[in-house]
Amino acid sequence: MSRLCPRLGPRPLLWAARGARRLSAAAAPGMEELLRRSVPPLPPYETKEKAPPPAELRGAEFVQFYRALPPGPPRAELLTRLAQDFGVEHGRVAEAAGKVLQAREQRREPGALLQAEDRLRYYLNPQYRGLFQHLGRLEGGLRFLVELRGDLVEGLASKEVDGPHVKEMSGVLKNMLSEWFCTGFLNLERVTWQSPCEILQKISDSEAVHPVRNWVDMKRRVGAYRRCYFFSHCAIPGEPLIVLHVALTSDISNNIQAIVKEVPPLETEDTEKISTAIFYSISLTQQGLQGVELGTYLIKKVVKELQKELPQIKVFSTLSPIPGFTKWLVGLLSPQTKEQGRNELFTESEWQEISAITGDSSTETLKKLLNNNEWVRSDKLVEVLNPPLMRLCAWYLYGEKHRGYALNPVANFHLQNGSVLWRINWMGDTSPRGIGASCGMMVNYRYFLEDTASNSAAYLGTKHIKASEQVLALVSQFQQNSKL
Repeated sequence: MSRLCPRLGPRPLLWAARGARRLSAAAAPGMEELLRRSVPPLPPYETKEKAPPPAELRGAEFVQFYRALPPGPPRAELLTRLAQDFGVEHGRVAEAAGKVLQAREQRREPGALLQAEDRLRYYLNPQYRGLFQHLGRLEGGLRFLVELRGDLVEGLASKEVDGPHVKEMSGVLKNMLSEWFCTGFLNLERVTWQSPCEILQKISDSEAVHPVRNWVDMKRRVGAYRRCYFFSHCAIPGEPLIVLHVALTSDISNNIQAIVKEVPPLETEDTEKISTAIFYSISLTQQGLQGVELGTYLIKKVVKELQKELPQIKVFSTLSPIPGFTKWLVGLLSPQTKEQGRNELFTESEWQEISAITGDSSTETLKKLLNNNEWVRSDKLVEVLNPPLMRLCAWYLYGEKHRGYALNPVANFHLQNGSVLWRINWMGDTSPRGIGASCGMMVNYRYFLEDTASNSAAYLGTKHIKASEQVLALVSQFQQNSKL
């Protein structure tokens, strides 16, 4: 598929240091001077309402300077200096905190204490927040801030930029974007085959879960028995920010191949055949909006839209990937090189069958087969691995935790939204990508609309995962047959 249209602003920065030009000695002083001119100083608390806004040209100058820097270390250096040199003024914070403590100890009237706390809150604002606020008000400034946050996210992931100051700045900008990209400023738009070519191209390019193969594939995904929606922002009209694909079916789908098959059927929708909506792909198109809660709002908005269009739909479910399962499983196999270790994941009879097929009683051969996807070529091995991998996957989704919540990010997202861990599907995704990421398994998270609020509160509050009988039975089998 050819690339017909540009994405939001310039393409994300490539932070790899290889091939990136270093900042020249002459560029560094220019950078320092630019930051001094561009970042407005935090005025004293008493004059905060009277401080004039920075000149519009200063913001435009910063944007121009930043975009002119080559990707890699030069931009990384500017972001690092901005975070380190224009953050919170700690002396003022300490002084304001002391006044709060003094007001409490002296049991002063509530108004005095509240004013002292307001002063402290004010001085906790980093200086660069003023720059971001100013840029957000400029034409095209919001688009630029999304790009800049994307650079921060990518730079932190690659360690090109690092340290607590940069992480703090990324978090501050994320919180500001969360306010600017709240539901009141977002527009829900549906994509059809009649949508502008530019939109179709962007939807295709941004698909992160099940890559679009060609125009025929794209036509299928926006055609009969399918829906595609995205959020755009009023300040960036027509630009997809997050995209949701839906399949309209008669039951809960258990494999992705039936949804994204190559050749679309030439048919019109029979609404009597539609009783279920399957959310099978949700993709954030802008890395700079990572952590901004758009997906939850999009699903809720689409549910309401579908209920208006097709009120007979009573079942809402996902067909979701399980990224990271294969890596987790191979990690468990890695320390099990000793003879007694293999029984920690498999029963004795299961391991005998596996060994008979692979011709090796050690875990190394199985690890190699899982890593290179070769095991799916053997029908016998696929059959034998079905029971143990299903129960291991159930435990991975239900029992493996990070800070008390589901370790798997997709599971955590849908459980936070109030869904039920409904069904694990063997060979739900037989594509090389699906086999490599999750041994071919997929999972349904089911949304019972009347229970989502209570399920979400239970998960967020007590970390309780609501799961179906199928999943709980597999978890029980894991607890009986596996030892971790």
